[in-house]
Amino acid sequence: MPFYNYRALDTSGGICEGQLEAPSEHALETQLRQSGIELLRCAEKTSRFGRSNKVKRKDLINFCYHMAQMTRAGLPILDALSDMRDSLDQGPFKEMVAQLISSVQVGKTLSEAMGEFPQVFDEVFVSLVAVGEESGELPEVMLKLTDSLKWQDELISKAKTVIIYPAFVGVVVLGVMLFMMLYVVPQMVDFIREMGQELPIHTRALIGFSNFLVNHWWWAVPLPFVVLVAIKFQAARNEAFRLRVDGWKLRAWLVGPVNSKIIVSRFTSYLALCYGAGLDVISSLKICEKLAGNAVIRNSVCDISAGIADGKTLSSSIEATEMFPPLVTRMVKMGEATGALDEALSNVSYFYDREVEESIERLKAMIEPAMTVVLGTIMGWIMLSVLGPVYETISNIGV
Repeated sequence: MPFYNYRALDTSGGICEGQLEAPSEHALETQLRQSGIELLRCAEKTSRFGRSNKVKRKDLINFCYHMAQMTRAGLPILDALSDMRDSLDQGPFKEMVAQLISSVQVGKTLSEAMGEFPQVFDEVFVSLVAVGEESGELPEVMLKLTDSLKWQDELISKAKTVIIYPAFVGVVVLGVMLFMMLYVVPQMVDFIREMGQELPIHTRALIGFSNFLVNHWWWAVPLPFVVLVAIKFQAARNEAFRLRVDGWKLRAWLVGPVNSKIIVSRFTSYLALCYGAGLDVISSLKICEKLAGNAVIRNSVCDISAGIADGKTLSSSIEATEMFPPLVTRMVKMGEATGALDEALSNVSYFYDREVEESIERLKAMIEPAMTVVLGTIMGWIMLSVLGPVYETISNIGV
């Protein structure tokens, strides 16, 4: 539906301007009139806000914190949004806030207005805001969303620091190896063979690998990337294959345990956030199921929901999946026994947050020496295979 810029008279007789999505000008006038606003004029506009205009997580954090503080101070939602809009620089985020204001002005709730931007506000965000509006605890919900977004931002920053170094070293190693195999080694092959001595097996392996790349580089070099794309495509089409791939992601050496803890940490964080905001356990699990990001974890969450639907407790259902350590099960069981399940879930979330942070630090400490060893091994193989025969020939001449 198109968006309209409109100018109208509000209930107090003042002039108000805004933007609103409507199927036609007549529908726009009807929506405004239902809210007590009399349309003066309007013009259709093409919204610049779309999938290509991504909102930064920093903007969302500021938005949640601002709305929490303003609503806690008793400021109406419309005034809080207007204050937020006026404090922003021109850009897609300011335009989105302006469209939220227009939607709220015609009678929509804040959560309904946010639901019009699924590329910015996911299902968890919209559901929690709706619960906050219904329960009158919107400021508390916004603060919890602020903390959750900050945690995600910190986690992503730490993950980037772990990935950037090995990715850079890997590209350098790959570039050096291809240069050696495609250019340097072929230049040395004739010289090595003219020495007239039997070549060691590691030198013959190097020459064979170099010849293979020289003759087939056009498909051998892009092959790993093609395989990754094919795996991703097949996983998107075949659920059984995706289960195997996602299971491997959780078991892969070094990165598997860290990936598993990150996914489970995100699950427990969202579960604690949803339940603490007032959603029941089943509804919270359904939301977390959609945000799992891993087929194995998603199936485990489905099993937990099924267990609760069959009359089991949350702790026994979690224990049956064997995806959580015994400590988590005991913490949830204690929360059920004391009637403080929301606090228990928050403790589980805190426990996994610490586990993820420590695992990332350990992985970071292991990756750097591991990459150094790999680089040294590759360069050592090349140098030994090329210079070994030369050194042996020189030694024989001396004798």
